[in-house]
Amino acid sequence: MKHYFTLLFILTSTLLFSQDIYIHCGKLIDTKAGKTLTEKTIIVSGNKISKILNGYINGKKDDITIDLKNKTVMPGLIDMHVHIESESNPKAYLQRYTDNEADVAYNSVGLAKKTLMAGFTTVRDLGGSGVNIALKKAIAQGKIDGPRIFTAGKIISTTGGHGDPTNGGKRALIGDPGPKEGVVNSVDDAKKAVRQRYKNGADLIKITATGGVLSVAKSSSNPQFTVEEIKAICETAKDYGFHVAAHAHGDDGMQRAILGGVKTIEHGTLMTEKTMDLMKQYDAYLVPTITAGKEVTEKAAIDGYYPAIIVPKALEIGPKIQNTFKKAYDRGVGIAFGTDAGVFKHGQNGREFSYMVEAGMPVMAVLQSATTTNAKILDMAEELGQIKPGFIADIIAVNDDPSKKIATMENVVFVMKEGKVYKK
Repeated sequence: MKHYFTLLFILTSTLLFSQDIYIHCGKLIDTKAGKTLTEKTIIVSGNKISKILNGYINGKKDDITIDLKNKTVMPGLIDMHVHIESESNPKAYLQRYTDNEADVAYNSVGLAKKTLMAGFTTVRDLGGSGVNIALKKAIAQGKIDGPRIFTAGKIISTTGGHGDPTNGGKRALIGDPGPKEGVVNSVDDAKKAVRQRYKNGADLIKITATGGVLSVAKSSSNPQFTVEEIKAICETAKDYGFHVAAHAHGDDGMQRAILGGVKTIEHGTLMTEKTMDLMKQYDAYLVPTITAGKEVTEKAAIDGYYPAIIVPKALEIGPKIQNTFKKAYDRGVGIAFGTDAGVFKHGQNGREFSYMVEAGMPVMAVLQSATTTNAKILDMAEELGQIKPGFIADIIAVNDDPSKKIATMENVVFVMKEGKVYKK
């Protein structure tokens, strides 16, 4: 009898392991070729895509069939700029002093799930308290639902810079933060900060090359690192397999960042044509974050939503981001999809698609920026960003054809990540 149950267990396990998922796709976007295919069947085995067949093919008796014949299917989306720990609200600046790490962690669980349900199966988290690293691990281990996270951990800034975590605080509380906290003021500091992030478990580096809108500081655009400091960060990052993202609104700081070796420029608001040409020369990408620009402009009009020092910066910078994006795209700068979710509500990341198309970027190019382009920057070009045999089974669907109705990207109706269905 014992041997009978052992055999039964083995047979049952084998059946479960060999069970495939057959997805019938009315339309299927080939992000590599930039084409929309029709009447295809995707076969998912385990966490990978095993085959793509013509027509609607059924599997064996024990296989699962998912009917998406009246949907448009595409790879899971990648957002290259989110802040997964938090979400903008009128109390956000006070919460820095009242919330403990546990509070941040509990809040981030819901934000991560919202992001996944919006069709973003992978995100690049560009800075938080350090809880983002624990969140990444918890999702990877299957403890909670959320997107695959590549995180910078804590931002690297200069004293008083956009990412200095003590800006606006009471003098008795702010102290003198250093590389461990993400504040550097020399080449040696810069190297140490990168190595600390590696030790902490980060996947990449984020610097604040210029002033910013939402920091409690006067300037939105002044350069805040020397070229030598940025080079030290980028060279050290390369040693550890990291790429570097640079927050930047001002043109001088952008040029220093590009010359220093950063891979992506976040926002890029006051970028000149000279800087655009430098980006092309150095193979750097612009991450536009148009949605965030529109959001801060809107919220700055609400009395008391932001500290007073932020309002004029938001009204100056916010309305310019979309137009700069258009100029950069028209000039041939590489574009990587990113939203700055957290500045606005998580789960609304899909708004960015409409704003990019509105500015003149073709729909297919926009979809590629959120799939194949971003996968390449993350060194995941052979695993993410395409529906192709051998790739990770990150698959989503929307009701309409985005080429006819781009707003459909704001309502993702099916989400699969690594072969597991999270939304249907």
